[in-house]
Amino acid sequence: MLEQRIGTWLELQDALFAGSWSEVLGRHRSTFVFRGMPQVANDLSTALNRKGLFVRKEKDLLRAFRKYARGYSPQSVESLWDWLALAQHHGLPTRMLDWTFSPYVALHFLTENPERYGEDGVVWCVDYRQTNRHLPRRLKTLLRREGADVFTGEMLAMAASDLSTFDHLAKHPFVLFLEPPSLDARIVNQFALFSVMNGPELCLDTFLEAQAEGVRKLIIPAALKWEVRDKLDQSNITERVLFPGFDGLSRWLRRYYSPRASVYAPAGRPRRRVAK
Repeated sequence: MLEQRIGTWLELQDALFAGSWSEVLGRHRSTFVFRGMPQVANDLSTALNRKGLFVRKEKDLLRAFRKYARGYSPQSVESLWDWLALAQHHGLPTRMLDWTFSPYVALHFLTENPERYGEDGVVWCVDYRQTNRHLPRRLKTLLRREGADVFTGEMLAMAASDLSTFDHLAKHPFVLFLEPPSLDARIVNQFALFSVMNGPELCLDTFLEAQAEGVRKLIIPAALKWEVRDKLDQSNITERVLFPGFDGLSRWLRRYYSPRASVYAPAGRPRRRVAK
């Protein structure tokens, strides 16, 4: 795993889009997915297994969610995997983690909270072609037959209709990426997908640390966060776009018009002192 500390905005662009050129296609088509987090100390544990709070309650949580959500759920939700994606999308603790195909969406989530601008952040970049090499044969065959690199709920249901079957597809840990159905504009605008491992207790950090290729951990220093945020705003990568509706609009306006407090001043730039 490559860990790189970023120094400038231009260096960040090079790192995010490194390896995106495809000789076969003759196009820049990256095979990486991205996850941005405001604190470099954040790990890749899921809401289900973080601090071991809900690991043993996974089936109970999902069963109850499916039972009580049927009156509100979209008709496109059919398989277990679609239900799991819907639950994750709305905040239920699951074994899934949120990722995006867009490096700029990842940067948004790294910089969405100004209260964290005094701390270094991180963007995880994972090449799904490399993680797919560790998939069990049944899943590799399914991807090859479909001509795909990531799964849909419909595809995954062909190999495992329930979590127990999925967990027993291989004895070794593996991770796959699942692209959910277009449940709402938020899923679409965030270019979202989820990672899934074959066990509720498994943590993606441990898996990725052992992978020599296809994993980059980009450290974004606190001093660079304001510049990243301002340039994302200018590029229209904002809460207003990523969370369509009144809530996203209000979140965007609240952040956009908040003053740049001196406590968030980048390192190396002394605070101005007012003469008394």
